[in-house]
Amino acid sequence: MGKLQTYFLSGLLTLLPIWLVWIVFKFVFVLLSDLSKPVIGPLTSELAAGDPAMLGWLSDPWVQTAIALFATLVFIVAIGAMGPRVLGQRLLMGFEALIARIPLAKSVYGSARQLLDMLQTKPGSSQRVVLLDFPHAGIKAIGFVTRSFHDEATGRELAAVYVPTTPNPTGGYLELVPVELLTPTDWSVDQAMTFILSGGAVSPNERIPFQRQDGP
Repeated sequence: MGKLQTYFLSGLLTLLPIWLVWIVFKFVFVLLSDLSKPVIGPLTSELAAGDPAMLGWLSDPWVQTAIALFATLVFIVAIGAMGPRVLGQRLLMGFEALIARIPLAKSVYGSARQLLDMLQTKPGSSQRVVLLDFPHAGIKAIGFVTRSFHDEATGRELAAVYVPTTPNPTGGYLELVPVELLTPTDWSVDQAMTFILSGGAVSPNERIPFQRQDGP
């Protein structure tokens, strides 16, 4: 029984990373394909009905899903290629102007846009990767300083720190933390994001400033 238990745990630990990869892949696959299915589904079904002998295979759900996934990927690449160009910038500005007229959509889009812009910039005086006590003292979390404030009563410098979750960094917490309680790091945003997405498995180095030099 002891050996069976050992073998079971060994097999479970071996298969668990593969299972997690499959879960993530399936989630992304379904998400991307569902974006184009409302258009690709009826179109391929109509083509299959027009010539069942030659195009009947287009009505297969797996074929429609694969075509929808490919169409979504092509659309995303096209947007990325067009974005830096003048036409792409004008279309984006028009879309943002339209979103700005919708109260709730304006807040959601603006916040998401600012977060993504922040994660794409290099660390500087106003944006850097830090460690902070979260969710309580003695446990550190990776955070991104987005801006600084001053306490109205005491003038104490505070930092707005975004603490992303693993493995989905688009969800997280916003903390207002006194600057002296933050532990600065020399990590870049890319290194910190890789660390978060990998669940800590990929780290820029083997040493980390867990303990502040001026405090516990």
